[in-house]
Amino acid sequence: MAYDRYVAICQPLHYERVMNRRACVQMAASVWISGSLFSALHTGNTFALTFCGGNMVDQFFCEIPKLLKLLKLTCSDSYLSEVQVLTFSACLGLSCFVLIIFSYVQIFKTVLRIPSEQGRHKAFSTCLPHLIVVSLFVFTCIFAYLKPTSSSTSGLDLVVALLYSMLPPMMNPVIYSMRNKDIKAALRRLTGWTLFTKN
Repeated sequence: MAYDRYVAICQPLHYERVMNRRACVQMAASVWISGSLFSALHTGNTFALTFCGGNMVDQFFCEIPKLLKLLKLTCSDSYLSEVQVLTFSACLGLSCFVLIIFSYVQIFKTVLRIPSEQGRHKAFSTCLPHLIVVSLFVFTCIFAYLKPTSSSTSGLDLVVALLYSMLPPMMNPVIYSMRNKDIKAALRRLTGWTLFTKN
């Protein structure tokens, strides 16, 4: 989405040529392949371990912090596995984050050069839904992964995991549909809010 917005705003006359079917298939394939490699690395490392005692994970899916706690229950040397998982996770996460930041820096530089107020508003409103969804996902993940593990209870871990795994995808259609005038009008009637005023 960040690259799509970048091409639409920074290179609008080349949009049809750049964002063709082949480019979309390549981007979707790279996401699927990197996600498959990521999950295969976690699954392979987990099944290669031998456990001394209980190996129950109090979670509804195997997320990274729970897998790292699971590595502490193992009898085998898990240092190399832990380093591999963390290195690959950091590279994948940072590369996505850097690409998003780079594309939005270019977008903001281009938008600020637009002479008309209406043109800038239209360009920013095109990017706003994606920025909200990405920010929602990033901040919930930061809260989930950077909180102290020793002070968190398993119930809190479940709530936080549910928050970052369910909230961004659930809010995705709501956020993207807020540009639709009919949805805004229906929401205004439903809630009585005057938040979404007509321009």
